[in-house]
Amino acid sequence: MGTHVIKMPDIGEGIAEVELSVWHVKVGDMVVEDQVLADVMTDKAMVDIPSPVHGKVISLGGVPGEVMAVGSILISIEVEGAGNYKESAQPAAAAVKEAPVAVAPKVEAESKPVAAPRPAAVCQGPMVAREADERPLASPAVRKHALDLGIQLRLVRGTGPAGRVLHEDLDAYLAQGQSNASAPVAAAYAQRNDEEQIPVIGMRRKIAQRMQDATQRAAHFSYVEEIDVTAVEELRAHLNEKHGATRGKLTLLPFLVRALVVALRDFPQINARYDDEAQVITRLGAVHVGVATQSDIGLMVPVVRHAEARSLWDNASEISRLATAARNGKASRDELSGSTITLTSLGALGGIVSTPVLNLPEVAIVGVNKIVERPMVVKGQIVIRKMMNLSSSFDHRVVDGMDAAQFIQAIRGLLEQPATLFVE
Repeated sequence: MGTHVIKMPDIGEGIAEVELSVWHVKVGDMVVEDQVLADVMTDKAMVDIPSPVHGKVISLGGVPGEVMAVGSILISIEVEGAGNYKESAQPAAAAVKEAPVAVAPKVEAESKPVAAPRPAAVCQGPMVAREADERPLASPAVRKHALDLGIQLRLVRGTGPAGRVLHEDLDAYLAQGQSNASAPVAAAYAQRNDEEQIPVIGMRRKIAQRMQDATQRAAHFSYVEEIDVTAVEELRAHLNEKHGATRGKLTLLPFLVRALVVALRDFPQINARYDDEAQVITRLGAVHVGVATQSDIGLMVPVVRHAEARSLWDNASEISRLATAARNGKASRDELSGSTITLTSLGALGGIVSTPVLNLPEVAIVGVNKIVERPMVVKGQIVIRKMMNLSSSFDHRVVDGMDAAQFIQAIRGLLEQPATLFVE
């Protein structure tokens, strides 16, 4: 038997160190070739580290949250044969030959199953009784979902990597009739003194750093405008009825992207990036629209490239493809970078007003609030109209208040008279 040592691979783009986000294996596990061992976080995305060999894990080189240099020892695996590590011949740093390790960009750690067997407490039986103080693996979104459903996560069998509890595991638990809904009503009013400490690592740490950096460096100001979307919603419904079966269904987002593209022709200072260290503003002709997308591990911003050159249905298809890729952990680093302006929407949860945070180095972000029907006065008559607010933020170092207001009002005019979206 020998030892095969895997070093932290060079992921490219000049990255010298990465953060170890999560282990999918532990000491003693048997692993197979191409099995995902760990996830590491770069500045842009989560990356899988697969195993190039079959064998048994004998040591781990770091803990989640630790920043590790490229070339440092990540994991040691006992293998048949000599392996690539000969401790008696020379010091470890010189003895380990770099094994070719393929890395694949990903966003969500839950998206790929792990081939290694999970602990018996997780894999056996429909009900898993963990210790009271044992914290099951689950994303924040799954934990909130479980809390809303009244489910104790420690009782749920996890089918994700390393026994991670997934949304579908909660559904399976409910289907088996084991939810806490049958517990005595008094249990809902029992005192609770439990506490939970959640390390801020991986994607959550990157999001926190970017949001803090954005609010500290940019001079944010927000502008809110009310828009009557009755006409564009009627057009959308008509196009879906006529072409939905052959071209795909349209949401409001591709119309908003089109409105951005047209309005930016008159406001090039808003489709820009600001390098505050070099004190240089770069205005771009290409409109690369970042579409904020929520995933189980946090907010991702996949990019619709060259939206100015795409049709309504092409933008719709690309938005759908990128959002699905981000949620399923398939978005590449290139697909998650390079935006020139960002569009963010909470859909039906959009509220009345929001104050979105800039996606630096961009200088504008357009936030979409929910559509509501309200009585409005039109030509002296009270009528029911579909109304929506745009809550947008700008970098006041680059964008003047009047320009921001006129830009959003231009979008308003395009959406309220949707034929103008397509008049050249």
